[in-house]
Amino acid sequence: MVFCPECGGEMKYMSATKRLACKSCGLSLTRQELFELRQQLRPKLESDDEERDKQRREYLKWWLGKKK
Repeated sequence: MVFCPECGGEMKYMSATKRLACKSCGLSLTRQELFELRQQLRPKLESDDEERDKQRREYLKWWLGKKK
C-alpha cells in the first residue's frame, strides 16, 4: 500500500497515465517523483554542527592534498 506524502491518503496506480494518484487530495506522481519527494521530506540525520564539521574536514583534506 502506497500512501500520499502530502496528506497521508491512499494512492492508486493509474495504468493509463502510469502515475500514482491520491484518492484524498488528488496529487499525481510517477514512481520516481514519489521517491524523490520522500527523500526530500525525510528528516536529516546529521545536525547542523555535525554537517559543518564534516565540511571543514573535507576542505582541510582537499587543502592539504593539493600542496604536493
